[in-house]
Amino acid sequence: MKGYWIILGSDVKDPQAQAEYGRLWKPIAEKYGAVLKVLGAGALQEALHSQRVLAVEFASIELARACYADPAYVEAKGFALRASARELLIVEGELA
Repeated sequence: MKGYWIILGSDVKDPQAQAEYGRLWKPIAEKYGAVLKVLGAGALQEALHSQRVLAVEFASIELARACYADPAYVEAKGFALRASARELLIVEGELA
């Protein structure tokens, strides 16, 4: 069964940090076969602080967890957290 990161994020407040995260994320995504799925604005029905919803699809929950724990991602994550406030869930299943 597939694994997903579900990310709820605020608007980007540091575009340079976001750009660096994107640069670092590209080879990590390739390594783990991660596919970014930007969910439309209608996906977020109730929110206090989130303006964006993203899903990152992996072939398995194990790959999703391994990617999050990868030292290269730990480094990249620092830029993501500087770029915007976010919450990240790792779940197993199939998104419609």
